[in-house]
Amino acid sequence: MMTGARLKMTAGLAFLAMTALSAALLVGFFGTLHPAFDSFSHFRIHFSVLMALLALPLLASSFRLQAAAGLLFAVACLATTASALPRLWPQPAVAKPAEQAVYSLLQMNLRFNNPTPKKVLSLIGRTNPDVITLDEVSQMWTTELGTIASAYPYRILCPYPNGMFGVALLSRRPFVAGTTPRCEPRGAMATATIDFGGIDVDVAAIHLSWPWPKEQYWQIGELAQTLAGLGGTAIMAGDCNAVPWSAAVRRVAALGGLTLMPSAGPTWIHRTLPDVLRRYAGLPIDQVFSKGGLTILSSQRLEDTGSDHLPVLVEFTLRPDAPRPVDEHETATVSLVQPVKPLG
Repeated sequence: MMTGARLKMTAGLAFLAMTALSAALLVGFFGTLHPAFDSFSHFRIHFSVLMALLALPLLASSFRLQAAAGLLFAVACLATTASALPRLWPQPAVAKPAEQAVYSLLQMNLRFNNPTPKKVLSLIGRTNPDVITLDEVSQMWTTELGTIASAYPYRILCPYPNGMFGVALLSRRPFVAGTTPRCEPRGAMATATIDFGGIDVDVAAIHLSWPWPKEQYWQIGELAQTLAGLGGTAIMAGDCNAVPWSAAVRRVAALGGLTLMPSAGPTWIHRTLPDVLRRYAGLPIDQVFSKGGLTILSSQRLEDTGSDHLPVLVEFTLRPDAPRPVDEHETATVSLVQPVKPLG
């Protein structure tokens, strides 16, 4: 049994830890001032929960007033992440419009050295998405993805200098005639204009670097022109290595005039930890953005496929008044494949 002195010391240490967490939470709200502050924002959920757990027993100590204030602050911080909190029960089914075609996009960070590529290909076969955005496309994946070339003949693969972290965009539907898919510097982004039943949609795959002190902030600046150049109706998905409420993700959305989709939930955790922790204690860093005549109907995380990320499947519709090609029937008839340099 603890003596009075030890109880006071324990309460004092808990108070100091709670204070440190409150400081970390606070600076995370000032990510627009410096990317170092934004790095703290990514752990807002975790810091809030830890702070609340520390505050609860302190309510019975001499620090009760500080603990009450800390508990309220933790709850307020947690509320700012509500749209990305883990889903503890199935979402209600969304009624699909009867008079509009429903399309699907599958976002996957493949992991460059995934030991189970057949799981990925099996998932693609079962979900049968119209378009796929991929991250960490290594030389191994260039070969594996070749096996589904007949199902997804319209594609662009963008290598990364180190041969591991490229992006790719695969589509069942043709690229719009007269347009050319593009790779951005260092394989951080792939864009293509795809014909969805006569409606032009700019589709992009993006993969951002890690937050400060890594190069994420500067990389977003490098992509500013490409993001601003996305067409009037567009959808972009990828591993942003940033949470929905971060300054980094808000900056990406602002540069592209995009709306961020409500998060599907946590998608990443260190690969040595079990999948169940990824779903409920991971970070929601795989994002989907859209704009214009595109309406996202639903999103869901799928099963583990050997990556440290969970796949995200999105369903969407296109309004009939969305921009159309000059000639509705003119589409690309051959696969436009970005030349790929050897990776590795």
